[in-house]
Amino acid sequence: MSTRSYVSSCNIRSAFSAAMSAMYRTEVPAYGTLMDIVATVNAETLAADPTLKRRLQETDSLERVSEERHGAIRLGTAAELVMMRRVFAVMGMYPVGYYDLSEAGVPVHSTAFRPVGDAALKRNPFRVFTSLLRLDLIADEELRAQAEAILQKRQIFTAGAIELTEKAERQGGLDDDDARRFVAEALETFRWHDQANVDLAMYKRLHDAHRLIADVVSFKGPHINHLTPRTLDIDQVQRLMPEHGIAPKAVVEGPPSRRCAILLRQTSFKALEEAVSFQDANGNWQKGTHTARFGEIESRGIALTPKGRALYDRLLTDSRKAVRPAADGSNAAAYETALADAFVPFPDDWAEIRAQGLGYFRYWLTERGDGAVASAESSVDRLVADGLVGFDPIVYEDFLPVSAAGIFQSNLGEEAAQEFTASPNQQRFERDLGTSVLNEFDHYAGIEAQSIADCLARLTAAEAAE
Repeated sequence: MSTRSYVSSCNIRSAFSAAMSAMYRTEVPAYGTLMDIVATVNAETLAADPTLKRRLQETDSLERVSEERHGAIRLGTAAELVMMRRVFAVMGMYPVGYYDLSEAGVPVHSTAFRPVGDAALKRNPFRVFTSLLRLDLIADEELRAQAEAILQKRQIFTAGAIELTEKAERQGGLDDDDARRFVAEALETFRWHDQANVDLAMYKRLHDAHRLIADVVSFKGPHINHLTPRTLDIDQVQRLMPEHGIAPKAVVEGPPSRRCAILLRQTSFKALEEAVSFQDANGNWQKGTHTARFGEIESRGIALTPKGRALYDRLLTDSRKAVRPAADGSNAAAYETALADAFVPFPDDWAEIRAQGLGYFRYWLTERGDGAVASAESSVDRLVADGLVGFDPIVYEDFLPVSAAGIFQSNLGEEAAQEFTASPNQQRFERDLGTSVLNEFDHYAGIEAQSIADCLARLTAAEAAE
C-alpha cells in the first residue's frame, strides 16, 4: 500500500513568496530597483565585515537574509480574516501577536501570519502583516453601514483557492499539481485591481473618513500594499535610494542605528499615486487616482524581553516628546539626534543586554564545552562565565505597532493620522480570527529555554557517561 506524498508547507510558502515577488515587480517597477539596491548593500556589508558573515553562516542565517521578509494586506470582514487564516495555514504560517494601531490614528488591528519553528524560518521566513478594518471606529453611522454592505458583497478568494484550502485541510496536504494550482489561485487575492467597486462619490466619502478605509472598502480585494526585503545596513539603503530615483520617507522608523541591533528598523519609498477607474450609476467609467502601495525595507535585531521592550517603549516615547518627526522631513536631523540621545540608557553590548535581561538569546556549547561535564543544577550564567556555553541574539521575527503606523502615516501624509480613541480589543480580534494569536514573548522565551535545556542535556550526558 503506497503512501501519498504531499508538498511541505515550507515549499508551498517559498513558491508563493517567489510568485508574489514576481507579481509585485511587474506591478510596481520601483520595487525591483529597491531589491537591486538591497542586494548590493548586503553584499558590500558582508564583504566589509567577515565576522558578521561568519556568524550568519554559523547560525544558518546567511541565505535567508536577502529573501523577501514580509508583505502586508488589509482585510474588511471577519469572514475574510478567517479564510485568510486557513489559506496561510496551508503555507505553514500562523498568527503571532496582536497589534492595535488605533492608538496611532489608524483604524485597524492586526496580527502577523508567519512560520514559527526555527527550521521553517530558515527554509523561508515569509510573513504577512494582516490588518482587519475597524468599522466600529467610523463615527458616521450611515457611512459605517454602507461600508459594511459593500464589503459583504465581495468575495476576495477564488473558488479554486477555497477548494484547494479545504482539500489541504481534509487530506493533510497537497500534492505537486494541487500545490502549484493553490499558489496560482491564492495569488489572485493579492493582485492589484485598477477598477474600483464603488463610485467616485462613495470613494471620496470613504477617503474623507480615512484613507485606509477607502483602500480597504473600495476594491475587489486586499491588494498587497508592499513587500519588504531585509537589509544589513538600512541607513546605507536610505542614503542610496535618491541616487536611483526613489524618494525615501523622511526618517527610519524604530530604534536608532546601533552596534547591537534591537527589534526592527524600517524605511520605505513613498506611496505611488496610481490610476483607478470608478463606475457611475449609468455604467460609465470615470478616471481617478488612489494612493496605497509603496516599497519598504527592514533591518532586524534582537527580540526583547518584556523588560527590554518596556525600556524601548519608554525611550522611544522620550525621543518623540523631544522632537516629533515631520512627514516632510524638515526636522529629520533633529529627530535622529534626539532619538540617539534618548537611547543612550539602552546598553549597546550583547553581554550587558543579556546580563540585564533585556533580550532573548540562543545558547550553544563552545568548543571548550563540547565534551565537558556539568551538573544539572548549573546555571547558564555560570556556564557562560566558565566558557562552556556561548550565546547569540535571537532575531526578532515580528513587528512594531508604532513603526507600522509610522510607515503608513509618512507615506500617506500627516493628515492620515486622524483622531481615533485608542481601543485595543484583542478578544474581539481573536473571536473574528477564529483562534487565539501566539504570544511572541512566550514564544521567544520558549526558544531560549529550550536552547539552555539542550546545552545542559549534553553536559550532563557527558557527566553520566564518565
